[in-house]
Amino acid sequence: MIDIPALRWGQPYESLEKDSVVHFATGEKLAEVSLANAGLVARDLRKAERARNVLREIPPNDLLAMVKKAADLYMEAELPLGDGVQGPADFVKYQSATTGLPEHMCRANMQKNHFVLTRMDEVLDALTRGLDLRILSEGRGVEARGVPLSYQAQTPVLGLVLPSNSPGVHTLWLPVIPLQIGLVFKPGPQEPWTPYRMSEAFFQAGVPREAISIYPGLGEIGAAVLASCPRSLIFGGSATVERYRHDPKVQPHGPGFSKILLGDDVVDDWEKYLDVMVDSVFVNSGRSCISCSGVWASRHTEAIAEAIAERLGPVEPLPPEDPKSALAAFTVPGVADAISSEIDHHLKEEGVTEVTQEHRGRSGARLVKRERCDYLRPTVIHCDSPGRWLANKEYMFPFVSVVRCREDEMVGAIGPTLVLTGITKDPKLQRQLLDAVHIDRLNLGPVPTIKLNWLQPHEGSIIEFLFRARAYQEA
Repeated sequence: MIDIPALRWGQPYESLEKDSVVHFATGEKLAEVSLANAGLVARDLRKAERARNVLREIPPNDLLAMVKKAADLYMEAELPLGDGVQGPADFVKYQSATTGLPEHMCRANMQKNHFVLTRMDEVLDALTRGLDLRILSEGRGVEARGVPLSYQAQTPVLGLVLPSNSPGVHTLWLPVIPLQIGLVFKPGPQEPWTPYRMSEAFFQAGVPREAISIYPGLGEIGAAVLASCPRSLIFGGSATVERYRHDPKVQPHGPGFSKILLGDDVVDDWEKYLDVMVDSVFVNSGRSCISCSGVWASRHTEAIAEAIAERLGPVEPLPPEDPKSALAAFTVPGVADAISSEIDHHLKEEGVTEVTQEHRGRSGARLVKRERCDYLRPTVIHCDSPGRWLANKEYMFPFVSVVRCREDEMVGAIGPTLVLTGITKDPKLQRQLLDAVHIDRLNLGPVPTIKLNWLQPHEGSIIEFLFRARAYQEA
């Protein structure tokens, strides 16, 4: 068992109150994590300016080199963790054991983080639209046309209230250190592993320890981080997003309600796009905001739902170490039961049908209960109109509603959508999708919703969130 302290500006802090992190299937205690308290967080954050100051002593290009070195350390090295060390194989095993994600998915998330870190110069060049990072560092400069310009950092640190369910979200904050802004983590209770391993990789690569704090804890710690940091990211459900939607200090990330839309000009050939639809629903066990939760078309929707269900329905839970394991476990008691009961309740609505049941084999059960965890098997729903309750829902497992909707009503009916894959060559429909302000990421053509281009913002620009452009002149 590993004893993991909190980190107060890079210095370990062991508290009397600790939380046990256990294996989701066996109950084995894997680590004890020192818990912070809200007063400690508020007191430490009074010194947040120091984090930015120590990073500004290092030129941005040198920080970029450190981040690239940290990428390989994160991916390959034995790194200190609390009173022990942890190599990449143990990292994957422990992350899987506490989050419920299969081990091969944890490795894939490691590779994704490594990819972003090794190409950080390209990522930042794209996110800043080619801005010289020295201008962000010094606060002023001259652009290529000879016009003076100025940028102000809106915070010395970025607060991060992280989830436990998906390690994939960490790519959102990876660009922050080269921007000379510190990091303040409140890790998810079941996923402390990535913040600690990534921080230690940064330290080993030369990033000052004073630039990073990690405060494990429950809800009051997240609230303290949000209250004390001028800029923060938070991850949660729809209620969390609604609570912070209009708070300029907080960028909330929640359900994506990502969708695939088939235009009337291509829908008769829907079979060509079945792989795109299945992969968008199924990859990463559907546990991403970019996982597809809705397929919309004006016709053939019953056949589309049946084809997806035929592919996904037979999938069963497998041990997390099995390379064929495709479903993540629900490790918090009662969550899977509540989700399955909610779906069953709304299946009573007229015009709504579950298509997967007959493809699940003898039991036909969606909910699979184990001694210490539960699983939800893939579920495909057919809705005869956008007005059905399940037509625009998202859950943390492979769940998709195939919705019949007239093409001229689709764009207005889909609601807020993080990723929209619009499969159409109709210029009029493409124009509607390009103009739709409730669509964040737009793919035109058969691009899976889960395929990201790291040279573009994922959900909101981290540069615009952390820096403010202002008018500037020199005499």
